[in-house]
Amino acid sequence: MQTLTLNNGVEMPALGLGVFQTPPDETKAAVTAALDLGYRHIDTAAAYGNEREVGEALRDSGVPREDVFVETKIWISDYGYDETLHGFDKSAAKLGLDRIDLLILHQALPSEFDRTLDAYRALEKLLADGRVRAIGVSNFMVDHLTALLDATTVVPAVNQLEIHPYFQQRAVLDFDDAHGILNQAWSPIGGITFYPGYGEHRRSVLADPAVTRIAEAHGKSPAQVLLRWGLQQGRSVIPKSTKRERIAENIDVFDFTLTADELAALDALETGHRGGPEPTAVTLADFGRAIPEA
Repeated sequence: MQTLTLNNGVEMPALGLGVFQTPPDETKAAVTAALDLGYRHIDTAAAYGNEREVGEALRDSGVPREDVFVETKIWISDYGYDETLHGFDKSAAKLGLDRIDLLILHQALPSEFDRTLDAYRALEKLLADGRVRAIGVSNFMVDHLTALLDATTVVPAVNQLEIHPYFQQRAVLDFDDAHGILNQAWSPIGGITFYPGYGEHRRSVLADPAVTRIAEAHGKSPAQVLLRWGLQQGRSVIPKSTKRERIAENIDVFDFTLTADELAALDALETGHRGGPEPTAVTLADFGRAIPEA
C-alpha cells in the first residue's frame, strides 16, 4: 500500500474504503471485507449514519487499532466551538475510539462562516489535546480556504473533494497543492457516487471510450484506471463499494502505471459538471439535520 505524508508528518494510506451511502446494515460487512483484503484506511462521517458499524468492524477484525487510519467528518448542524467538540465526542463514542486519525469539517457553511471558523478552532483544540492526529476540511472552495487560513492557525491536512476526470476542480487542487493541503477524492471513479438529487442523469466516467481504451491496454478495469489516475497525481482516493469483489478490485491498482499520454487523455475529459451540492449554496435551512447522540 502506498502512503502519503500529511503536512504535519502523519502518514496515511493513499487508498481507503469510503462508506458514503452505504446503509448501516451493510457497512460492517463492507468494512470487514476491506480490512481482510488489506485496506488500512476507512472514511466515514457523522452524517452517513454508519460510524457505529465501522467501529464494530474495526473491533471484530483482529487488525491492531494502530494499523488502521480512520477518518470521519463533523456535519454542519454541529458547527460552533462547543458544538463541534461535542460532535467529536459523539463520533468517537460511536466508533469506539479514544483518538481519531483525521477529523474534518464536512462542508463549508458560507451563510454562517463564523460558525465554520469556530468549528475549525475546535478541531485545532482537539489536535492540540492529542484527541485527533490530523484535521482537515471537505468540499471547501478557494474562497472558503482563503478565509479559513486567514482566521486560524493550523493549515488543513486534507481537503476532501469530488474529483474524477469529468470534474477536476483544478483551481482548488492548485490552491491546495500550493498550501500543502492534500487533495482527497470522495468520488474518484465518477458516475457511481453522487448526492441524491444531484447528477442522476450525468454520464458515467467508467463508460467513457478514452477510459475503456486505456483499461483494455493495461488489462485492468475502468475503475482501476480512474483510481490509478488519481493516485499518480498525488491524491488520496476513497472509492466505495459493498461488494467484496469490487472492494478487492479497487485495491488492486499498485501494479501498473499510466503513461504521460494516458494521464493527459484522462485530464482532457473535464466537463465541469458537479455531482453534488454547490458548496457556496450549503445552508442549515436546506441541509441541516440533527446528528443523533447514539
